[in-house]
Amino acid sequence: MTTSTTTELLKTPLHAMHVDAGAKMVPFAGYDMPVTYPDGIKTEHLHTRAEAGLFDVSHMGQALVKGAGAKTDLEKMLPLDLDALAPGHSVYTFLPNADGGIIDDLIVTCWDEQTYFMVFNAACKEKDIAHFQANLSDASTLELLEDRALLALQGPAAAEVLSVLNSDTAALVFMTGKHLSINHVDCYVTRSGYTGEDGFEISVPAASAETLAKCLLTSPKVKWIGLGARDSLRLEAGLCLYGHDMDDARSPVEATLMWAVSKERRRAGQRAGGFIGADAIFAKQTEGASEKRVGFLVDGKAPVREDADIVDAEGNLIGRVTSGGFAPSLNAPVAMGYVKAEFAAVDTQVFALVRGKPRAMTVARTPFVPQNYFRG
Repeated sequence: MTTSTTTELLKTPLHAMHVDAGAKMVPFAGYDMPVTYPDGIKTEHLHTRAEAGLFDVSHMGQALVKGAGAKTDLEKMLPLDLDALAPGHSVYTFLPNADGGIIDDLIVTCWDEQTYFMVFNAACKEKDIAHFQANLSDASTLELLEDRALLALQGPAAAEVLSVLNSDTAALVFMTGKHLSINHVDCYVTRSGYTGEDGFEISVPAASAETLAKCLLTSPKVKWIGLGARDSLRLEAGLCLYGHDMDDARSPVEATLMWAVSKERRRAGQRAGGFIGADAIFAKQTEGASEKRVGFLVDGKAPVREDADIVDAEGNLIGRVTSGGFAPSLNAPVAMGYVKAEFAAVDTQVFALVRGKPRAMTVARTPFVPQNYFRG
C-alpha cells in the first residue's frame, strides 16, 4: 500500500468511529486511516469472504463530469464507448497519458447522457483533477463531491444486510447503480467493490456517514475491515493497485489491462483510438510488450513482498514483484509482478530473491480465488 509521511493528515468523516473501535491508524494517501482492528487482518479478511465487511473508503476521490460536452470530452481522455454505457451502468477504465502510461484507474458510472459519476484513487486526486481540468472543454465541467463519504459493504451477506434498509438494492447487478434512500438518507449505491466478492459502494453525504455506518454495524454479519485486509482481499482477487501494479510509466499492454479498452475504441474497432495516448498504446501492441504483469504462486509459507527482484534458474534478473503477501483464503503466499515476456506463460517457474536467497514461484492465472460478483 502507498502511504504518506505527512504530519498534517486528513480525516474521513468516520475517523472517530475507527478510533473508538480500537483500530490501528496509519498514514495513507494523506489521510489517517485504519489499517486493522483488534481481531487482526486475517480474521477481517476471512470474515469478509464469509459474511460482510464494512470499509471506510471516503479518502477516495468522487466527482461528476457534466454538461452537454461531457460524453465527447470524456471519450477524448478515456478509452471508452460511452454510447454503450447506459444510465445506471458502471465501467472500469484507466486514464492514459500522452505516452500511453496510466495516470490512474477509475470507475465511471453514467447517471444520464450529460452526467458521469467517477470514483478515483486517493493518492491520485490532484493529478487526476489537473488532467481533467486541462482537457475538458467549455461544454463540460468537473464537480468535486468533497461533501460526501464512501462506504464499501463487501461479502456474501452484503446484499441481505443492505436490502433490509432498502429492498431495491437487491435488483442491482454487478457494475450497476442507482440513487436510493438508505437509512432515510439519499445515497448513490453501486453494486461493485475491490474484494472480488459481491458487494456495494455507497456514496453518502458526509454528515450522514456515521449514522449509516452505525446502522450497518448493528447487523451481526457486519464488521469493520481495515486497509490491511482490503489489500489482501484485492490481491487474492487479482486486482491491481495503482502505484504498484501500474503507474504513469507502464502501458496497459504491459499491465494486461487492454480488456478495459472498449471494443469500439480498440485498434480494430469502428471508432479506433481518438483518446489521449491511443497511438502510443497501439504502437506498443504492434511491437509487443517486453514485460508482462502476471500472478505468482509462491512456494513455502513466507510471503514475498513488493520490490523483490525476480530471476530465472541461472540467476539472471528478469523482473520485479509489485504486490505480494499472504493469502488467508488459500493459506499460502501469492504475488503479482512484471517479468520478461518470454517468462510470462502460466506454469513457468521463476525465483524471487528474498534476503539474497531464491524463493521458487510459479506463474499462475489470476484471480487466485474465484470472483463472486452478482451478475443476476
